[in-house]
Amino acid sequence: MRTGRPKAPLVLTATERTELNSLARRSRSAPAIARRARIVLACADGRDNQTVARRLRMSPTTVCKWRARFVAQRVAGLFDEPRPGGPRQISDRMIEDVVVRTLETTPPGATQWSRRTMAKATGLSHTTIGRVWRAFGLQPHRTETFKLSPDPLLIDKVRDIVGLYLNPPDHAVVLCVDEKSQIQALDRTAPLLPMRPGQAERRTHDYKRHGTTSLFAALDAQTGTVFAETHRRHRSIEFRKFLDRIDAAVPPGLDVHLIMDNYGTHKTPLIRTWLAKRPHFIVHFTPTYSSWLNLVERWFAELTTKQLRRGAHRSVRELEAAIQEFLDAHNDDPKPFIWTKTADDILASIARFAQRTVAVHTR
Repeated sequence: MRTGRPKAPLVLTATERTELNSLARRSRSAPAIARRARIVLACADGRDNQTVARRLRMSPTTVCKWRARFVAQRVAGLFDEPRPGGPRQISDRMIEDVVVRTLETTPPGATQWSRRTMAKATGLSHTTIGRVWRAFGLQPHRTETFKLSPDPLLIDKVRDIVGLYLNPPDHAVVLCVDEKSQIQALDRTAPLLPMRPGQAERRTHDYKRHGTTSLFAALDAQTGTVFAETHRRHRSIEFRKFLDRIDAAVPPGLDVHLIMDNYGTHKTPLIRTWLAKRPHFIVHFTPTYSSWLNLVERWFAELTTKQLRRGAHRSVRELEAAIQEFLDAHNDDPKPFIWTKTADDILASIARFAQRTVAVHTR
């Protein structure tokens, strides 16, 4: 009876099995590698080539090929070797020249390079310039803004507020409070054209103003619930009314930790007197120019994206009704924003950015 050529034993280490299982799950990013990994895993379970071929719906020759390749080269044998191509046309020196010009120079009469201006300066094609920039992560057309806080108590305030997020105190509620002022009731000068298959929603570029309103909001950092109300004016009087509502809504016996920014409305004598009469209200001010520490800003961003930016409101009353609709929908199923960064992580990131900024300007 013919049994065929004897097969070399295929035994996997724990590390190899873990790596192969990971590769086998890449059915979309690397389907060929995933199939080869499944072949090896099936063979390692003691099945013969014919059984593995039927199970994975491929030819026995394919199973035999990748089994032998794995036995000879282990996991590295499952990957394709680099294929030969045409001779290289662009040298390392030419690529270095593009990168150095992009980082250290600007074209005449402009503040940044474009692919075509760089191509003209170097003699390469604009598609080649694009490939080089992508390879090195260069995007001359983009710019971002930053602001470092000059607050002398930056470290203490960051640790204080982040501590409230990561380890909220017992028998207390943590509220992130802020105002979104001067929200405009805008209506387009012509009716919107709704979205259709193959065509995006269309609107006029110009608009009519119908007044403004200000939104006072307090986000419960632990539950995600938001207390909010709108006012036509934005003064300490309106802010005190909002604090009265918070005081009435919070169950008695709980301390209330308020996270707020340094806006003047929050520090008037009227507000100071109100807080002095309620010692269970503890205020935590964010560092100067660090509103990103206040989680309610994240909720304001959702309000803007989902309701305000594309809304059309012919009156302030319509605008306030739309805001209330968004608030009700949010509070029907509130989900808290999860803070993950520790104070040490944040301060270390700020320190690295500051050091990098100083190093650039002291060369």
